[in-house]
Amino acid sequence: MDLSSLTLDQKIGQLFICGFHSLVPDDQIKKLISEFHVGGVVYFRRNIESVEQLAALSHSLQQIPRSTPDIPLFISIDQEGGMVSRLDHDGVSRIQGNMALGAANNLELTEGAAVLAAKEMLKLGINLNFAPCVDVNNNPMNPVIGVRSFGEDPVRVAEHGAAAIRGYQSQGVSATAKHFPGHGDTAVDSHLGLAVVPHDKERLNQIELLPFRKAIEEGVDVMMTAHVIFPAFEPEEIPATLSRRVLHDLLREEMGYEGLIITDCLEMHAISEHYGIANGAVRAIQAGADIVLVSHTLEGQVQAIQAVRDAVAQGILTEEQIDESVRRVLELKAKRLADVDSTSDYIPVGNVLTPVEESEALLREIAEHSVTLVSNSGNVPLQRNKPVLVVWPELRHRTEVDEPSLHSYSLKDALEPYMDNIALSIIGTHPEEAEIQAVLDQSSGYEQIVVVTYTSEGQIPEGQRRLVEALESEDGSRLVVVSTRNPYDIQGFPNIGTYLCLYENRVFSLEALAKVLTGELKPKGILPVSLNSEYPVGHGLL
Repeated sequence: MDLSSLTLDQKIGQLFICGFHSLVPDDQIKKLISEFHVGGVVYFRRNIESVEQLAALSHSLQQIPRSTPDIPLFISIDQEGGMVSRLDHDGVSRIQGNMALGAANNLELTEGAAVLAAKEMLKLGINLNFAPCVDVNNNPMNPVIGVRSFGEDPVRVAEHGAAAIRGYQSQGVSATAKHFPGHGDTAVDSHLGLAVVPHDKERLNQIELLPFRKAIEEGVDVMMTAHVIFPAFEPEEIPATLSRRVLHDLLREEMGYEGLIITDCLEMHAISEHYGIANGAVRAIQAGADIVLVSHTLEGQVQAIQAVRDAVAQGILTEEQIDESVRRVLELKAKRLADVDSTSDYIPVGNVLTPVEESEALLREIAEHSVTLVSNSGNVPLQRNKPVLVVWPELRHRTEVDEPSLHSYSLKDALEPYMDNIALSIIGTHPEEAEIQAVLDQSSGYEQIVVVTYTSEGQIPEGQRRLVEALESEDGSRLVVVSTRNPYDIQGFPNIGTYLCLYENRVFSLEALAKVLTGELKPKGILPVSLNSEYPVGHGLL
């Protein structure tokens, strides 16, 4: 991996990680690797059908003919756990997300979850994870971070972030602390627009920057930028991704970070709609980014690479600056990817990455320590000898921050080992009046009703809120409300008597919830975020 032997085009290619749209190497990614020398790829759900297919894909990508055969590819993914899991397929351990880990509040569990995830990613040929998210989620209206954060206490976020970084990197997977210098206190999704964090430097140092300083102390390999404006650090109205004052002056010089800086995807509207992908790539590298992430379109990817090459020719970027970033890339690849052999024969993985007996105890422990009983008016535990109606919200549409689960499993399924008479009413996450009325009609005669809520963006959808209010007003109803993503759902019905937080709606968490609801298990979780003055960080009826 000798920098001096590379051409300018080869060096520029090493500064790009790109996505593509198929289950096998298609013309898009072959062209990017062979002709444009890109140094890495990023996976999304669109690239994954099964664990065996994905392992074969990773192997095939490393074998694509290229001018730099001795430089392996970064193969990256956003595998944060919980509700942000590109890998949600049979054979993959369904590891909890950050806010569930924050509610469990056990650093050994957080590190153990990252170790398990890293071992499985390596079996799939993945060597770079865009996790952990160390944003401090102190804005209940945040539409894009939420349960991706460990919580709102910067010290706890820093500790859990460091534990996750240790776990990933102890197994040889590069970890990424994101989104620098902090996306937690925003009310705009940077996939869709520009967000601003208006606080002064003192506040930002005490809260937003604290987890990133801890990540640097832990030796995190990669730092991902936020497409967010920080006036305290950058007087011009430009996002951190494009700000030399943020990436070089603050992160490199003041905070002493020596690892790789990668941008969040430049096709997100905060960049693409305001600056353009090609211009954004040049400005990001000018600002101090080492790697540019362009996840989707071949046209945008090629334009960005060509724009960087033109910028060097025009003197806008210097080859010395390119060399500095390439040196960091090659050093990390030498450190983490030394064992990657692109000429080796593919050895298929089994269809189960980790035997259940090796992972189940850890995942159950995390789940059972994360269920948080916020308030209880005597409706928990449920009376097992009486029927119960479960209202279950079904996620039906993919968004930039939400992907429907590949598995069908509801709270009814989890309750069945403990109760005989369970009815299920399925609604959408944005129920219309007809759906609401159908639930109200079905609920007639039920004393015990468990409403599961699900919110992925900001406030609870109005239809779910109206349904809870209507059921709450029914005479004789023993109503239990459980949020299965956003703990702030209670702000839509602040007087609810019995409320629990689950932080995700996947199997182990639902099974732990069923045990709590039926008295088989005492709740052990504490709130990672403040819901209101009555329910602060650390609250939980244990």
